[in-house]
Amino acid sequence: MNVSADSAVPGQPAPRDTILVDLALQGGGAHGAFTWGVLDRLLEEPWLKIDGISGTSAGAMNAAILVHGHRQGGAAGARAALEDFWRRVSQAADLSPFRRGPLDILLGGWSIEYSPWYIGLDIASRLFSPYDLNPTGFNPLRQILAETIDFKGLNQADIRLFVTATNVHTGRGRVFRNHELSPDVLLASACLPTMFQAVEIDGEAYWDGGYTGNPTITPLVQECQSHDTILIQVNPVERRETPRSAREILNRLNEVSFNATLLKELRMIALLRQVTTPGECEGGRWAKMRIHRVTSEEMSKLSSSSKLNAEWEFLCMLRDLGRESASTFLNEYGIDLGQRSSFDLEQLL
Repeated sequence: MNVSADSAVPGQPAPRDTILVDLALQGGGAHGAFTWGVLDRLLEEPWLKIDGISGTSAGAMNAAILVHGHRQGGAAGARAALEDFWRRVSQAADLSPFRRGPLDILLGGWSIEYSPWYIGLDIASRLFSPYDLNPTGFNPLRQILAETIDFKGLNQADIRLFVTATNVHTGRGRVFRNHELSPDVLLASACLPTMFQAVEIDGEAYWDGGYTGNPTITPLVQECQSHDTILIQVNPVERRETPRSAREILNRLNEVSFNATLLKELRMIALLRQVTTPGECEGGRWAKMRIHRVTSEEMSKLSSSSKLNAEWEFLCMLRDLGRESASTFLNEYGIDLGQRSSFDLEQLL
């Protein structure tokens, strides 16, 4: 859907017609600061109008924060709200024991693999559950979310929100929409079962939405007007090296499982393009969807342990990497928005 933009200003680039886009935001702990950077850059483009956002885990939090800020102050308000949220996350982590150890700092990376606390947590999580280690279910993010988001206001927002969590009992994903969102819903979407107790909502227990949709594309196709979805991906789909250590194997298993549902939905789009004529029927809507992707090879170089590293310097590094990646995407593929997919879905078949 294109809407005429304002007239050109002398000496300035000609404005583009407004294009409706959907955003699909993956989760990944502190790596979600990369998504913050991408969003920060995209919000600078007045010709991009966000129709809907589907997010999981950290992606869900980025999504809710963006919509909250956008409702109160437009694109500038959304950018300010995102920075405020991530700064609060970093400040809350100042007292966390999960920080880089001397060896991590000496090696010059952002890993916390040599932190005694991280090593202890890694071992303890194989022997004890969160119900043993954290019987009160304390999560510092709950207060941050409650203080930074007007959840009642999300129901009046123009941007549609879709947050996925996994039902522990049925194994199926549940998609929560604007009027259903709360701190508990966002925490449920980010609830890694080895670290946190399941979050109860409406009498049902929920775990991380990454197991059933990271993120879920279906509601963007079925409930939004836009035919362009920009996927912001923080979890590597491919790795060239075979994992050998126990930690590397576990990390790769998580990456594979967290990408599986997303890849199935993208394959379905590619398949329906071959066998269905784009139109208003269910299959036709899927066939019309144009997919774009913003990611960075640098993300695959980060240790899985760095997802727990909330040092402000690290978050800002990821933000800047996200902004740079978004700029590269806009320079190379921005012209494809509203016209064609810039992500080659055929390779998935």
